[in-house]
Amino acid sequence: MENQSASTSTRRRFLATSGVLGVGVAAGCLDDENGDASGGNGGNGNGGDDSGGEASGATAGSVEETTEIDWILNPAEADVDVEAQYQPFFEYIESEVDVAIETTRAASYTATIQELRRGSGELADTSPSAAVAAREIADVIGMRVAFGSAQYFSLITTTPDSDIEELADLEGEEIAMGDTMSVSGTLVPMTVLSRAGLDTGTAPDGDPVDFTPRYSDHSTARDQLIENPSIAAATTGAFSTAPHVPQEQFDEHSPEFVEISSEYDGAGSEEPELQLLAVSDPIPRAPLMARADWNDPIREEIEEAILSVEPEDLAHGDSYDGEELWFDGVEPGTHEDYEPIEDVLEELGLEFEDIS
Repeated sequence: MENQSASTSTRRRFLATSGVLGVGVAAGCLDDENGDASGGNGGNGNGGDDSGGEASGATAGSVEETTEIDWILNPAEADVDVEAQYQPFFEYIESEVDVAIETTRAASYTATIQELRRGSGELADTSPSAAVAAREIADVIGMRVAFGSAQYFSLITTTPDSDIEELADLEGEEIAMGDTMSVSGTLVPMTVLSRAGLDTGTAPDGDPVDFTPRYSDHSTARDQLIENPSIAAATTGAFSTAPHVPQEQFDEHSPEFVEISSEYDGAGSEEPELQLLAVSDPIPRAPLMARADWNDPIREEIEEAILSVEPEDLAHGDSYDGEELWFDGVEPGTHEDYEPIEDVLEELGLEFEDIS
């Protein structure tokens, strides 16, 4: 819903986890994070803009007010400060349209959709799953693009010194995974594991039969694999674990990853090394969405600005030492672009109501 205010300051609201299935990421764990790792999402991290939002009108005594809109941020990685990460994007929109962007930082993928359903935000940075789960309450504005690609990948990795040589070896093991609604962190990996012969049961709505999932977020799943000997593998978006996998492993596993993925060039650039077990088929990148019943005329201007953003509009200054945004553009999109996600749900025998 529209709010009118003379202030352009940015507030940060932290939502409690939804508690659905006991998953999601505690708000206290998200003080320094993204969504879309890569990937997966962020906000205006300038700590508040002290400039006034009032402008003198052409007639003496008239006051023009700046429209405030609330942008819901979607968590993906616990170790990325998404508010600082997204600052240039929000500043660009505010420079193109007479709006002041406030941010609501949700505590899980599920909470992002719940906030849209409540009508507490106009725009949202979401996971690909939201394009299906929130079809009735939010419209897809566009698909985010990274280095010319509107697709990305899910990876399943283990440690080089583990006894896991193939996916079938994960039977009876603990696997670190993303949020239950994370496409690349959980939903797509479930299909990969199922095709490899593992019984996934009704997961993530229920418990798998052949392994024990540990749901969190992409960076937490990666770190658990590296640091916790009881974790046999991690399922994450490639943005989280590809830097730990040598390029030659991708050359062997997936020519599509080599050709399409924006993460290939940086593969193997970070320690410790991880061992690649599987690469998914290409997945449509995460959308930006607008609440369907938001009818303010300024919506059209904002959407036009979003779809016109250039890479230089998303870049930070030289003094910035945090994570850059994982995308460098937005191309027009619709719900139909996310039909592959519906296919994943059908394969798992799930309705989004089961997990959202």
